[in-house]
Amino acid sequence: MKKVLVTGVAGFIANKTAEFLLNDGVEVVGIDNMNDYYDVRLKEHRLEGIISNPKFIFKKIDIENKKDLAELFNSHKFDAVLNLAARAGVRYSMENPDVYMSTNAQGTLNLLNEMKKHEIKKMVLASTSSLYAGQPMPFNEDLPVNTPISPYAATKKAAEVMAYTYHFLYGMDVSVVRYFTVYGPAGRPDMSIFRFIKWIDEGKPLELLGDGAQSRDFSYVDDIARGTIAALKPVGYEIINLGGGNNPISLNAVIDMIEKMLGKKAVIENKEFHIADIKETWANISKAERLLGWKPQVSFEEGIRKSVEWHKTNMHLNFKLN
Repeated sequence: MKKVLVTGVAGFIANKTAEFLLNDGVEVVGIDNMNDYYDVRLKEHRLEGIISNPKFIFKKIDIENKKDLAELFNSHKFDAVLNLAARAGVRYSMENPDVYMSTNAQGTLNLLNEMKKHEIKKMVLASTSSLYAGQPMPFNEDLPVNTPISPYAATKKAAEVMAYTYHFLYGMDVSVVRYFTVYGPAGRPDMSIFRFIKWIDEGKPLELLGDGAQSRDFSYVDDIARGTIAALKPVGYEIINLGGGNNPISLNAVIDMIEKMLGKKAVIENKEFHIADIKETWANISKAERLLGWKPQVSFEEGIRKSVEWHKTNMHLNFKLN
């Protein structure tokens, strides 16, 4: 790969993916609409880490904007498209489903059409473990995921299916990577670990939905970025889980670990469990290891330690949780 397009490049996972690609000597054109779903200053903070790289070009572009995308694809010859742009967040998708459909589904279609026009054959499409709601664990890629329980999950499913259609009709090579609860330094402020660290450190009430027994297959951002890059490999059309692959970790265990690293106790405020949330997630990642030669390298304890250290270094910036 000589030049790739990374969408959503100011986002948590896309930014780290772009960083690793640049470190490998790949030219990266990154686009992002810089929306204010969460504190834009955090997106700007992430971009600061790569903006000075001479192999990086940033454009403020929305994947919903067909005209801007057409001009972009006319100006650059891409070897692949990593579509990591998305409207994220299960709960907010219930409040504003239209924007999730226009970004996650229509935005993906806009990219596929430009790829078809310019004969670009490779896409890596970011998807989500939220699709596995109600399925037996550990989650395998061949499970039927036809009953999404949030507009977020439904629009991600729509993107996956449209990508398959373009694979079938036009021979596009598509790796769909389903992410499992990604965390790490500079993570999204609406994600539990970012919020828990901030609340515990500041002595504010920690809002815990349910009793904390719900568990997640947590995945460290560096590992996920490496897996996303590995997915540039030709596969035809494949859905591939990228997750921790270990037994799920309860939120109570997460809180306990953060308390120990900060040397502070959480003030827990229990709230009702959200109807669109999943009780547990657990990825079967054997396919990623077989097809991509990928498996996670960062332990959960090490990942939490790095997340806490990032918080301590950057707490003066006081990124808003929304």
